[in-house]
Order: sequence, then C-alpha cells, then structure tokens
Amino acid sequence: MIKLDDFLAHDAVDPRLTALIGSVVEACGQISALVRRGAAGEILGALESQNVQGEVQKKLDVISNEILLQRCAEAPGLVAMASEEMDDIYPVREVGPEGGYLLLFDPLDGSSNIDVNVSIGTIFSILPAPRAESPRPAATADFMQSGRNQVAAGYVVYGPQTTLVLSLGNGVRAFTLDPLNDEWVPTAHAITIPHETKEYAINASNLRHWAPPVRGYVEACLAGEEGPRGKNYNMRWIASMVADVHRIMVRGGVFLYPWDAREPDRAGKLRLMYEANPMSMLVEQAGGAAFDGQGHILDAEVTSLHQRISVMLGSRAEVEHLMALHAEATGV
Repeated sequence: MIKLDDFLAHDAVDPRLTALIGSVVEACGQISALVRRGAAGEILGALESQNVQGEVQKKLDVISNEILLQRCAEAPGLVAMASEEMDDIYPVREVGPEGGYLLLFDPLDGSSNIDVNVSIGTIFSILPAPRAESPRPAATADFMQSGRNQVAAGYVVYGPQTTLVLSLGNGVRAFTLDPLNDEWVPTAHAITIPHETKEYAINASNLRHWAPPVRGYVEACLAGEEGPRGKNYNMRWIASMVADVHRIMVRGGVFLYPWDAREPDRAGKLRLMYEANPMSMLVEQAGGAAFDGQGHILDAEVTSLHQRISVMLGSRAEVEHLMALHAEATGV
C-alpha cells in the first residue's frame, strides 16, 4: 500500500513540488481538525469583514487562509501564493534562475455550509514559476497562466471522511486521512468518471436567469424518459463545489454554475484560478470534460487574478451535449 508520502516521492519529478504538496496537505490536516471540532472550537460564525469578492467572511475562512499561508511559506520551492480571500499575491521569495512554483487556493470552499455541518473543502492549484536571470520580486503577472500549465491540482473534502483528491498530470488518485494516526492512506488508485450519467447538479432556483442552452438542457432533463433525452435524471445540489465535484468523481454526474443574466457583464461566478482551473484539471485527468460556455475551461485566457467564469464539468457525454447546445445557439 503506497501512502501519500511514498506516492509523492515516487511520482513528483521535482522534490520541491513534493515538498510543496506535502505542505498543502499538512495544512489541510490542520483545517480538518478544526472543522471536526466545530462549535466546540469556537470557530463558527461570520466576521464583519469581507473578502476581495465582496463576500462576508466566515471565521474559518480567515483561519484556514492563515494556516495555508504559514505552513506553505516553509516549502523551499514556493515563490508566491494567491488566495481567493486576499486582494493581492503573497510573495515568499524572489523569482530567480532556479524557477520554482506558484500556489493558488480557495482555503475553504462552500463556507456558507460551515455552520450547518455540511461538507466543505479546500481547493488548490500549482503553476510553474517563471525563471529570471536576475532575481526580481514575484508579480501578479507571473500567475497569468493557462490552466493547461498546471503541474498539480487537488482538493480536500471535509465530510464524514477527510479525503484528498490529487493529480500531478498523470491521472487522479484519492487518499483518506486516518484519524487514528493522522496518515493519508490510498483509497482510489485511478479515478475514472463514468462517461454517461443520469445526475446533474445546479441551483435550479435561478433557471429563469440562465442562457437558453442551459435552460433548455435542464428542462430536457426534467422531462425525463418521455423527453428528448430519453431517460430520467436526478438533481443534486450541495452548494459546495468541492462536495458536488467529489460526488461526480465517485459516481459520475455533471456540475453546472453557468452565466447568469442578473450580472450580464460577468462571465460567471466561480473563480477561474482558484476553483475552475484546478477542478477542470482533475475532471479531465479522470476522463471527464470541462466547458465554460465558449470552450474548454483549461484553455481560457487568464486576464486577472480573481477572474470569474462559467463552469460546466463532469461526465464527458453530458458536457459534450452541453457544448453542442451552445454551438447550436450561436450557430458555430
């Protein structure tokens, strides 16, 4: 049985990448312990502050962010970090000829579920740092890289079990934290998302605000076996991307957080760098697909650190059907 440390030491070409992923996972172990304590640890509830997105921060949002910053700053190959909870990047060391890595993370995804004891999680993405002949400070521009450039991506879901789902670009594995000895033990060697599905996840209360292709897709699903899809669908919606995507990793399905007419000038609500890109890498590595309404999410041009995007990902056949609906609507 290859445990997490052995897997990283064996598969990660650069030991600095191994060390960085190890730091992220150790930080997530600390967060998991806090989540388990819940109200007993006095870490529930909201603060008066807001993050860069204008969202009210939960106590555990801020605590988780600090844990990740402090623990990962010790990783020798880390050049800089960026978090959904912070306006600007967090430099660790200078960009130099030796290169290194950039870390992006959503410290606590699904924070609206913290106080009601529903699964939440941490999402992370690792990009290569640029090389510079003469050392210079890290800059926001260093992070402006396509999702295809990711060297690793993963999430940790804090639920009845604490589970890490990780890809280094050669498939997807899962490890579960054993609370008896705080070791991450392998629980899935090669995750493969079923090609087809009868489950979809979306906040159906917003149906009237969606673009016609998404609205038509959901209406066809609701029509069941008498409708154009010829099968009955179940809808699932946890309102925690980590939890919804983890269900897809385990048994298939499709997750949709599409463009919304209430904010027509915004491409979507989810963050490209902290949520959509790492999840899309994991889904594609597991045989699924990820689409933003125009193209593959991993091919989306990065224009800002906190860029938003529309997200449709999961079982490949279902995502390809969504792509066809969008192509039909635009005449492409």
